[in-house]
Amino acid sequence: MAQIPNLDNAPLNLTALREQSQKELVNILKNIRGKKCLVIDQKLGGSISLIIQTSLLKEHGVELRYLSADPIQTDSTKVVYLVRSQLNLMKFISSHVHNDIAKGLQREYYVYFVPRRSVGCEKILEEEKVHHLLTIGEYPLYTLPLDEDVLSFELDLAYKECHVDGDTSSLWHIAKGIHKLESSFGVIPNVRAKGKSSVRVSEILQRMQEEEPVSSPDMAVPEINTLILLDREVDMVTPMCSQLTYEGLLDEILHINNGAVELEASIMGTQQEGKKIKVPLNSSDKLFKEIRDLNFEVVVQILRQKATSMKQDYTEMTTTNQSVSELKDFVKKLNSLPEMTRHINLAQHLSTFTSKPSFLGQLDMEHTLVEGQSYDICLEYIEEMIHKQEPLINVLRLLILFSVTNSGLPKKHFDYLRRELLHSYGFEHMGTLNNLEKAGLFKKQEAKSNWQTIKRALQLVVEDTDTANPNDIAYVFSGYAPLSIRLVQHAVRSGWRPIDEILKLLPGPHSEAKRGRFSGSSSFDNLQGASASTDNRVADGRRSLVLVVFIGGVTFAEISALRFLSSQEGMAYDLIIGTTKLVSGHSLTEAFVEKLG
Repeated sequence: MAQIPNLDNAPLNLTALREQSQKELVNILKNIRGKKCLVIDQKLGGSISLIIQTSLLKEHGVELRYLSADPIQTDSTKVVYLVRSQLNLMKFISSHVHNDIAKGLQREYYVYFVPRRSVGCEKILEEEKVHHLLTIGEYPLYTLPLDEDVLSFELDLAYKECHVDGDTSSLWHIAKGIHKLESSFGVIPNVRAKGKSSVRVSEILQRMQEEEPVSSPDMAVPEINTLILLDREVDMVTPMCSQLTYEGLLDEILHINNGAVELEASIMGTQQEGKKIKVPLNSSDKLFKEIRDLNFEVVVQILRQKATSMKQDYTEMTTTNQSVSELKDFVKKLNSLPEMTRHINLAQHLSTFTSKPSFLGQLDMEHTLVEGQSYDICLEYIEEMIHKQEPLINVLRLLILFSVTNSGLPKKHFDYLRRELLHSYGFEHMGTLNNLEKAGLFKKQEAKSNWQTIKRALQLVVEDTDTANPNDIAYVFSGYAPLSIRLVQHAVRSGWRPIDEILKLLPGPHSEAKRGRFSGSSSFDNLQGASASTDNRVADGRRSLVLVVFIGGVTFAEISALRFLSSQEGMAYDLIIGTTKLVSGHSLTEAFVEKLG
């Protein structure tokens, strides 16, 4: 099955976007005549594989290699580096060039930065005395379609860079990515932002529009009606909770990377000892599209029903005389067998984790923390985890949840837990704890927590959630409605004015802006307008679009909640998601881990 996701049903023409990126890359390679060796940095390799097939690269005389410290083994006299603007990667390139010179090899070197060159990187190449030997260019890949309704800016470290390192260059990239989208789909007339980074992106975007205006045809209504920008910092509770949707759990347990999971072949029922296989996960797989956003409990039931029904059909086939059309229907059903087998194997593997007492205990504790009632019980539970030396990331996730819902911890508890963590996991983790404190994720309490007020006002805890027939987004966490998605829900239903006081209790400022000629087209206070009003329709009668961008990452469970919102009766908009990166509590926490020495 193709790794490259099928974008035919996307609410925006993402195929054109992807083809544009493909064309830009092919042009770079075409302009370097003859046989060449393309060296891609490992992380970028995954992104590129979602845009272009390796076979297509080979047609342009390309040998493919991944960038590492080891010298490049190739007969090609032309070496093309495709790299992100990261300082450590420049050292690799420099050592390759020096290595070739020492061996007396004469080669032409090209370095293409993705998405743009940076002064810092070029400075290192100058210091290493190789800059003059390189031809330098840019490959402007700002947004990458991961699926029909998900775009990534591929900025892995944006959250840590902004909140710990004080490096806000990623915000320019996000604004540039959105501005590039506008050049294809028209100026977005309404922009709402919540959080320091989001408000900044909104301002940069406005400045870009003034400096390099997007010209859209006079009468064409912009395809995206509203942009909602949200900082991850505004809601750090949601990612720290275990995701309970099928796709969310797959990510929690197997870590989805570029739309695929890698796991032992034996788990997928193929007898190849020790061999790993990649299983693609995107909407090209019809069964996955049907079950990805459901609560895992329900997925198990659905797979069971499908298997039973297929078994019955098979029994009927073998025991009775079937007409040709009945045979045809049965064969059609058999076509879906590989997908069924794949997901039954995956679900069975997930069940071995979700049935463990440790997993259920952690879920209970997360719910207790979100309820924000039993402080002492939570403190004891985390203390016990530290003493048992459970995996550090698991401890830190609960600790962040504990600290965020309590607006920090009283000084004596803060000092105590900090000391216990360092004793248990080693003093080299001073850096990790300092990073978390700097980002405000594990800190001393300075004021009383307002979590209870926020929780009640936005109805974040929903009792008796029906996961099988959900009527609220809370089904994605079996009873907790993600705060981030509640904010989106308010924005599209009744605007943010009615919850202005609550927004002020959440981190960072919020802003609203109107842009371009169509900014008056639909009432901004109430995006919902009248659901059938002509304002909410693009020219060809499709529903108007809201682009929701998460700065600092979004989880699969939040994406599922947004898809659920979009499918609701009376919803006037299609929602499309943009994010700096797809994250889980695990990957977000891991970004802060820094071992000293």
